[in-house]
Amino acid sequence: MVVVGAGIAGVACATELARAGIPVEIRERARVAGGRMASRRFDGRPADTGAAYFTVSDPDFAEVAEGWRSAGLAREWTDTFVAYGADGRRAAPGPMRWAATRGLRSLVEHLARELPVTVDRLVLGVTLGPVVDGRPCEAVALAMPGPQAALLLDPALADATRATQVQRWSPSLAAVLRLPARRWATFRGAFVNDHPLLNLVCDDGDRRGDDAPVLVAHTTPEFAAGHLAQPSGAGPAIEEAVRDLLGLPEAAEHVHVHRWTYAKPTAGPGGTYHLDADGVGLAGDAFGKPRVQSAWLSGRDLGRALVTRLRG
Repeated sequence: MVVVGAGIAGVACATELARAGIPVEIRERARVAGGRMASRRFDGRPADTGAAYFTVSDPDFAEVAEGWRSAGLAREWTDTFVAYGADGRRAAPGPMRWAATRGLRSLVEHLARELPVTVDRLVLGVTLGPVVDGRPCEAVALAMPGPQAALLLDPALADATRATQVQRWSPSLAAVLRLPARRWATFRGAFVNDHPLLNLVCDDGDRRGDDAPVLVAHTTPEFAAGHLAQPSGAGPAIEEAVRDLLGLPEAAEHVHVHRWTYAKPTAGPGGTYHLDADGVGLAGDAFGKPRVQSAWLSGRDLGRALVTRLRG
């Protein structure tokens, strides 16, 4: 059994299979696990470049979150952001948002610590059988955005192909800005409404709990779409927009821009996962709201369905 993708959906799927005693391997094309729960180190310090936080409402996922808390990896961060809009700045209360001291990627790595994960392993194709890169498998789970899964699927796998085609995704750029000092009015995260460039800005020093002068800004899909070919070229415009929003007097010492071509699902096939008669499964947050919790539930549910299928 092969799971392609070591984001939280793929790891949750593989966890269910491993618990049932079914041999499973995870293949990940990137150099690390985590998927869109991505973190990158700058001078030894992690900053979240993918998901900004996670929320908890499902009781099963709450147990997972408590496991992370007990391991010293995650903490409740804030239930109040601010919102910038035409009426100025106001408080924006909402659900409790969780953060990870060592970055959200560390949470996925913790779940995958006893699973066979092979990173830097590019899967080239899935054909009828199913067959993964020429190797027959009992089943295969593709835990990734639909457009990426579609590139791997043989057109003869019609059901899975259709399930990828109904997915719609929007892009985003995430910019990490390291400033000389913390010279902004206190906030944890900020929704930026009706802005041509910015969508969300987070105080990563507050999120990490180390008070580092680091901000992470996420752009609108429209702005990102025009800079997917050369995301680093968008750095100056993002920095200027953040400085203008927060009234920052000094330029950033360093700006890093990460491209997410498939950042957020905007339409999906319904249900919590896809599993067809050909033995091909699909999982991820396209099967539900665009949340970390949704991705975990999708992978968990697909894993359980595969256990039932493979045990007959």
